[in-house]
Amino acid sequence: MPKVQLKKGLKLHYQRVGEGRDVVMIHGLTGNLAVWHFRIIPLLGDRFRILTYDLRGHGYSEMPPTGYSPESMADDLLELLDELEFDRPTLVGHSYGADIALYFALLHPDRVRRVVAIEAVLPALMGVRAQAEWPGWSYWSEVLEKAGCPVPPEFRQETDYLIRQSLLMPKKWGPLNGLPRNPAPFLKLLDTTSLVRDYEDVGALTVERIGEIQADVHLVYVEGSAFLGSHDCLKAELPSATSRLLPRTDWGHFGPLEQPELIAEHLKTILSDDTDEADAGEPNSASSAVTVASAEALR
Repeated sequence: MPKVQLKKGLKLHYQRVGEGRDVVMIHGLTGNLAVWHFRIIPLLGDRFRILTYDLRGHGYSEMPPTGYSPESMADDLLELLDELEFDRPTLVGHSYGADIALYFALLHPDRVRRVVAIEAVLPALMGVRAQAEWPGWSYWSEVLEKAGCPVPPEFRQETDYLIRQSLLMPKKWGPLNGLPRNPAPFLKLLDTTSLVRDYEDVGALTVERIGEIQADVHLVYVEGSAFLGSHDCLKAELPSATSRLLPRTDWGHFGPLEQPELIAEHLKTILSDDTDEADAGEPNSASSAVTVASAEALR
């Protein structure tokens, strides 16, 4: 499996698929690059050169003790693009990956064509989610209880507890659907790194600076999402941003896994203006082979 060593010494696992204009897909916390390869990339790989990678501490990338803020992750992405010679790609991110894409667009406006932010969360809005009435608390507990993991009332607003309980849920999508998870890698990430502290680090992308993002931004959320507050804030601060709400689902928030065909079709529409002047790309491994390797990464 290909890995690249960044100038800072960190090794990241990545995959490149297809030919055409450059697109980079960034997964969220607890995931890895496999989320894109199950259904979405097979639908897009014949039109674009797509780069996916495991964030630091995830999948087959290295797990350093620190550096898990979205700003640090955006710096990882910059070095990755330099090493792999991706110039101005479209960034497609899900959840924390969408946050990283937005930070990157703010900090490196000359290196990004556009951003597709799927269910962006944003640390700057953490204060809203800290409130007892935030609907996400009930949603999270309901999802766990639906999967057979009851949540005592005193823990219904305890993020660390809810994350650890989530790791006990069986896999829900892809070829490993229904099989138990191996929580050890992510428990190690929680227990031995600064992730829990870093992912709340607002850094450069304060609410006041959202409007400084120059790239075109396309927002994608799910109807009834617990993070529609983030959607509304981004739309207010970026009035030129386009917005699409996907149909409500049983689980919500996990669009790339729950509604991959809809997301793939939406991406084709967004990226359609690139196809007529597509850059020549280099051939890469077949997406089916990548899917097998990526599924193993969901251990």
